[in-house]
Amino acid sequence: MNRAGPSKPDLQEWRHLLQRRRIEHKRTHYSQIRISSSAGRLMLWYETCFSNSQFSVSRESVLSVENIEVVYNDVILAVKGVSLKVPKNSIVALLGANGAGKSTVLKSVSGILGSQDGDITTGSITFEGVRIDRETPAKIVKLGICQVPEGRRIFSDLTCHENLKVGAFTRTNQAQVKVDLEKVLEYFPRIKERLRGKAGYLSGGEQQMLAIGRALMGRPSYLLLDEPSLGLAPLVTREIFRIISEVNRTEGISILLVEQNANLALQVAMHGYIMENGRMVMDDSCKKLRKNEDVMEFYLGITQEGDKKSFASIKHYKRRKRWLS
Repeated sequence: MNRAGPSKPDLQEWRHLLQRRRIEHKRTHYSQIRISSSAGRLMLWYETCFSNSQFSVSRESVLSVENIEVVYNDVILAVKGVSLKVPKNSIVALLGANGAGKSTVLKSVSGILGSQDGDITTGSITFEGVRIDRETPAKIVKLGICQVPEGRRIFSDLTCHENLKVGAFTRTNQAQVKVDLEKVLEYFPRIKERLRGKAGYLSGGEQQMLAIGRALMGRPSYLLLDEPSLGLAPLVTREIFRIISEVNRTEGISILLVEQNANLALQVAMHGYIMENGRMVMDDSCKKLRKNEDVMEFYLGITQEGDKKSFASIKHYKRRKRWLS
């Protein structure tokens, strides 16, 4: 009697297997691991799909977006099958033009889509192995994920001190909150000088610092930054990015960075994703993305020879179409 063929690999089976055995994700090791053939085939399939990624799968804290689709008002499909991972202690850049869906991805992670009539129709978002795409924003903040929204969104009628206290509203250990407040003020000495003044009187750069400080008061392990350089002078922008790098390095906070200043984003991040029209069209290490011909032309404005690129005599659409093929 012939045996039935092996069943189709199950993602849940694969996850559990990795958690039990802490298997190194490398093709050369598969033959040394005594596991079922279906799970082995699934690992080979996973390596094929994500061969460009520099990150290995492990039990470390990982924020994972898996094949999500987002619809607004039950009509507008804004994000189509987007997947990305943010490993522990890393900075990951998410690049793309206006309307590509970058901010929608961040809102999906932080759980605030519902306030804008948005909904995740397919796919999932997991954090440390726990699905969070159906959790409330307050629960997601408690888990350690905080977002700095586009446009800063500070409370202009409150003082800077009150704005920072709002960021710690889910925390109960007030002694630790005071310690973290002092730490935030060390990162942002300008905010310390204006601590008792109304936030609405701050400059744009100072408001951005306040917004980042407010998120840090939630004591996150993952920070979602949406266009931190928006509307800021170049000198202030460089200061903001210096602080972002320092927070990642000293505090071990992982950062998912949405930014249109591709040059700065690719300098501070380790890995980058590029979105076009709601889809993920490219991902690689930032070192390789900086040398990619299309990225150099459309995001850095230079040619491979290092000259400034003129867009007057080229057809953008045909070049962009290659990314989706």
